[in-house]
Amino acid sequence: MGHRLSKITTRTGDAGETGLGDGTRVSKDSARVQALGDIDELNCVLGLVLAEDVPEAMRAALVQVQHDLFDLGGEISIPGHKLLKPSRVEALEETLETWNAGLEPLKEFILPGGTRAAAAAHLARTVCRRAERSVVALGRKDKVGDPARRYLNRLSDLLFVAGRLLNRHAGQNDVQWRHERKKT
Repeated sequence: MGHRLSKITTRTGDAGETGLGDGTRVSKDSARVQALGDIDELNCVLGLVLAEDVPEAMRAALVQVQHDLFDLGGEISIPGHKLLKPSRVEALEETLETWNAGLEPLKEFILPGGTRAAAAAHLARTVCRRAERSVVALGRKDKVGDPARRYLNRLSDLLFVAGRLLNRHAGQNDVQWRHERKKT
């Protein structure tokens, strides 16, 4: 494999446009570029989660997610291209079922927090929801593969459960939202 990125500073985007994977140029504020940016940000936030103390099985699953997100970004960067397979959505669903099986059902909403790792997982969840909204918005203008939307939807659920598991891993409880708390 040759060098993919031989030059980082190209100056080709100085006029507010960027190149897609198929060579076409689009405005940097297009729905497609917005979706790409949100997917890239999600991948970066997953990197923050993985920089923390994460159980090995979760680490392996989240590294696979990072690779899937690169595939998704490739799919979005080439209009009409399909890279993310429906089997990746099914794999997320299986992982989600496994991870959720050991958790007690929630009786109340929880706040993002507890441990730093759990807070990072919740941050990743919110960025994932934004990426999902961006992909849906893109889909209103251009065709987007069904697995892309489904994947991001399942991933946000998985990241919520990951936050809960990361607190358990550190011996912490979920941070419960208290609806009727004392006013101070």
